[in-house]
Amino acid sequence: MGAMISITGPIQPALDHTKRILFQPFSWGKWFVLGFCAFLAQLGGGGSFNYNNAFHRTPLARESPLGEWVTAHLPLVILLGALLLLVMMALVVLFQWLGSRGAFMFLDGVARNRAAVVEPWDRFRDRGNQLFRFRLLLILVTLGFLAVVVGMGFLVVLPAFRAEAFGRSALFPLLLVGGILLLGLLVLLAVSLLLKDFVVPIMYRRDLDLPEAWVVLRQELLPGHGWPFLGFYLMTLVLWIPAILLAIAIICLTCCVAILPYLSSVALLPISVFFRCYSLCFLEQFGEGWRILEVPEQTGPSA
Repeated sequence: MGAMISITGPIQPALDHTKRILFQPFSWGKWFVLGFCAFLAQLGGGGSFNYNNAFHRTPLARESPLGEWVTAHLPLVILLGALLLLVMMALVVLFQWLGSRGAFMFLDGVARNRAAVVEPWDRFRDRGNQLFRFRLLLILVTLGFLAVVVGMGFLVVLPAFRAEAFGRSALFPLLLVGGILLLGLLVLLAVSLLLKDFVVPIMYRRDLDLPEAWVVLRQELLPGHGWPFLGFYLMTLVLWIPAILLAIAIICLTCCVAILPYLSSVALLPISVFFRCYSLCFLEQFGEGWRILEVPEQTGPSA
């Protein structure tokens, strides 16, 4: 019979580890170095910007001076757009590369309760490159999937709009395409979350290549524990509620300095460390061989 896996049991140990790593003793130097590792690890996470609103505020009507200039210099605009796209793609690749190496650096810093950059950067070169290639592949798969599903939706809707008869005959195929889109995105999200929370720690703990770590997850951890893993992510979602409130409080107390790049990773380091510890403490429930967080031995009073 398998071990009983709890989704709430790891919360208190994760809090204790977070307190031990960051506050016992407190060191600004440690915070800034470990925060840098967290900053690298978060680079591949992406961000958002309200492009729609930005474009809506800058209409490019042909009658406007800007619209006339674009029309008159269309080849130049296309060239600049292509260059901008290439720069954005290069930044995505760069951030994924740095984030993949940083994921192992941050994990190592949390696991060993230390602040280091150069040594783990060199040591996790191969593992980071494997993670980087998988992340790029996952991005390409996601983009390809979105292109196919959006194309299917367009093919379904276009005839109905042309005939101006958007009824039940078009609604059902459109709902089917929407269901496929939702299911596919959930699968891709699950792969991404499992990769970050468990595959990377498996690679770290057992010194395995990425494909072997996926095999270990699929054969040793997931069988018979599907519901605890689902509960883990539901609990993570719940735990993010107080984490977001804490982040808002920190940002307000620092007069928004805590939203600046890198400084945000330092200021919000307790949140990053806690969630890293939470997944590691959850993993420890599968047996002593899965203990990753190093705890100093308690030395009792001498006789």
